[in-house]
Amino acid sequence: MIQVDVWSDIVCPWCYIGKRRMETALAEFDGAVSVTWRSFQLDPTTPTGDSRPVGESLAAKLGLSKDRVQGMFAHVTSLAAAEGLAYDFDRARTANTLDAHRLLHFAKAHDLQGALKERLMQAYFTEGADVGDRAVLAGLAASVGLDEVAAKSALADGSYEADVRADIATARAYGISGVPFFVFNEQVGVSGAQPAEVFAQALRQSQPEVSDSAEACADDSCAI
Repeated sequence: MIQVDVWSDIVCPWCYIGKRRMETALAEFDGAVSVTWRSFQLDPTTPTGDSRPVGESLAAKLGLSKDRVQGMFAHVTSLAAAEGLAYDFDRARTANTLDAHRLLHFAKAHDLQGALKERLMQAYFTEGADVGDRAVLAGLAASVGLDEVAAKSALADGSYEADVRADIATARAYGISGVPFFVFNEQVGVSGAQPAEVFAQALRQSQPEVSDSAEACADDSCAI
């Protein structure tokens, strides 16, 4: 079994593209793989409840013109489309993603983390959902089979925040300063939304070696 740990943020456009490229490699890989989605916040200082159009907030944050921001969006949208993703930055809203990451840990505890990760990113990049709003998050959780009432309760009582902080601390210990970042069996690291071939190579490098020279029984020659 190969363990893949992926640090990413829900509102990171390259993270969704990297996710798809990794999944392309996984679909062609002949082996067992387990994927865990780890928390990372690109901007933890984003105020809770700030749901401005993402183009507006990005332009203000980086000091860029509206045209420059639109050009950046057009470039990444075309790359996303090549992976079958439909980005709509005109609808995307700014969000603090702490609660979304807490909800992903809640989903992990119920074996639905992968499904929720996909749903959150689709909702943000394609549907313009406010992934910083707890009611919206609980509804998205319900859409992948999680209990909506339990999700609301977990969001309300601060559950899993320690897990989010632990993921971020581990990223810092690894020296991860940008996402997406993929770690295969705690040995092979892949930074960024690399082509699927790079992920395929990382999977091959992470496969445990099976020795054909170890002692073994043949037929009943060593039956006890």
